[in-house]
Amino acid sequence: MSKCLDRIALAALIAGMAGSALAGDFGLGRPATPEEVAAWDLDVSPDGEGLPEGSGDVMTGEELFSERCAACHGEFAEGIDNWPELAGGEGTLADKDPLKTVGSYWPYLSTTWDYVHRSMPFGAAQTLEPDEVYAMVAYILYSNDLVDDDFVLSNDTFLDVEMPNADGFIVDDRDETEVPLFTGEPCMTDCKESVEITMRAMVLDVTPDDGTDADEAAAAAAAAEAKPTPEAPVHDPELVAAGEKVFKKCAACHQVGEGAKNRTGPHLNGIMGRTAGAVDGFRYSKSMEQAGADGLVWNEETIGEFLANPKSFIKRTKMSFQGLKSEGDIAAINAYLASLGG
Repeated sequence: MSKCLDRIALAALIAGMAGSALAGDFGLGRPATPEEVAAWDLDVSPDGEGLPEGSGDVMTGEELFSERCAACHGEFAEGIDNWPELAGGEGTLADKDPLKTVGSYWPYLSTTWDYVHRSMPFGAAQTLEPDEVYAMVAYILYSNDLVDDDFVLSNDTFLDVEMPNADGFIVDDRDETEVPLFTGEPCMTDCKESVEITMRAMVLDVTPDDGTDADEAAAAAAAAEAKPTPEAPVHDPELVAAGEKVFKKCAACHQVGEGAKNRTGPHLNGIMGRTAGAVDGFRYSKSMEQAGADGLVWNEETIGEFLANPKSFIKRTKMSFQGLKSEGDIAAINAYLASLGG
């Protein structure tokens, strides 16, 4: 009997505790302080709301990026191994394999700032001061050709940056435009008054071969054989091989050889004797375009001067590379580039 009364008393006590808890204060913890709320309230909106005061310029950002980010993202934000590329990809979003970077894909600069501030650098998240974040983001923008090298990003200039893909996203209106089409009663019989065949599948490559193309091709081949071939310049094989090794410092941004394409920098096939800023499809800095317009032609001398100190040779060039200090390396690069031809 006593055990039964004990159980009844315990049940009544638990019910009373639950009733008082539901009716009012749990009696646990304390209100968060303003400082604690601020530590968690890190989000930044596309209109700049939530940005702290601060500023950072491109050149400072380059140094910080090299120190804190380049091990994963590359010196020029080109990405290393499986770590993502942060620059490039302009005009690729319609491709089968688009390159989605800060410059090509992200519609809002706030996404970049917020992510760097909240999650980077890898393994040391939220160790960056606001000024450091502003500087790093400024350098990422510069790597995407969105700002000049003297740009200063701050909470005041934040909205001055125009992101190329800002209009590339649409509001999801499927609830209004698509759902009604699939939620009504389906038509099962006599859904159309008539059915007509409007097109037929066809093979397009059925033009008869009358031999004309073959004859023309044979004549062209014969003419090519009869035409003397100019002798290719002779290059020191050892110097060319040394230049190929030095070129690894450039390969993150520049492609060479068969199938070379423009990347962060233009391809360098046929650079010897070419006017500066003249590769089709590459977006050069204004200073490089002006240098070409003023008559700058790439040869061993001009390439050597440029590689020794790019930013001194052409002010405000987009190339972030600090330069080659060894004359031997410069000579080797010249030999390697000259060996590539057009």
